Amino acid sequence: MELTWIAMAASLCMGLGAGCLFIVAVKKNWFHNLEDAKYQVFWSDVEELVNVSQEKKANGSEPEKE
Repeated sequence: MELTWIAMAASLCMGLGAGCLFIVAVKKNWFHNLEDAKYQVFWSDVEELVNVSQEKKANGSEPEKE
């Protein structure tokens, strides 16, 4: 029974900690302009595909079509 109370207290503390972290993040404007992160990931993937394609052309093999 004692472990149940410890588990409940720990989960309550973690929930309050996550809530406080969320409030701090909103107040410090950490969620501002999330679109940039999306485009950075997208363009890095495109650049990777272009680099692989160019390497295959330099080696004389045809790039794979997806």
